[in-house]
Amino acid sequence: MLYSSSIGTGKDLVLLHGWGFNSDLFNAFVECYKNHYRITVIDLPGHGRSDIVEGGIDKWCDEIIKILPSNPILLGWSLGGLLAINIANKIKLSHLVLLASSPKFVTTDNWNYGIDADNFHQFSATLSLNLSKGLKRFVSLQSENKAQLKSLNQSIDTFPATATGLKQGLNILLNSDLRQQFKQLKIPTQIILGKQDTLIPINIAKWYKQQNTSVTILETGHLPFLHQDFELRIIQS
Repeated sequence: MLYSSSIGTGKDLVLLHGWGFNSDLFNAFVECYKNHYRITVIDLPGHGRSDIVEGGIDKWCDEIIKILPSNPILLGWSLGGLLAINIANKIKLSHLVLLASSPKFVTTDNWNYGIDADNFHQFSATLSLNLSKGLKRFVSLQSENKAQLKSLNQSIDTFPATATGLKQGLNILLNSDLRQQFKQLKIPTQIILGKQDTLIPINIAKWYKQQNTSVTILETGHLPFLHQDFELRIIQS
């Protein structure tokens, strides 16, 4: 069973967090926007307070879909954005918002907008040897703000992800290529990127714009929704 919580009034807005974290990551976001939207947060499978879901991206998304409200705005950060693209190809959404995310996270011969495959495998190996150390290293890549890093680490320590959930998430990040699915989207979609993001290269904005997708770039890293200039403005179709 997946953990979810809802608060606020207005149009349904669902938030999907990224790898290694849990929905508490969005606490400040929820406080800011709960008077504008009915916000639902979900812990991904094997993360936070959610049970493990056996299988890959489709199984994960099928479980998430079971608890989604009707026709919501779906916002996904990082791995959550990858899941959101998959979900958008399965059910009706009103809008899709991707924060610091990509349809394909790892570079290949025909894709230069991702994480170097060797670096990805090295990180995965480090995680296998020392789960806590690997997670702390990953958190350190998210921000240079010490207060933010402290808050992120506290969130992870309070509701840690399972080793199985982390491994499944890494496999999804490594193996998923949703470029075609993204191109097939027929709903209003907007992208928000961080110029200093060390995980999602900023030049992916070029690819998104080639798909006629709205792109906003903030002077921040991999956590654009924690930046002072972040503002959620849903583009109406």
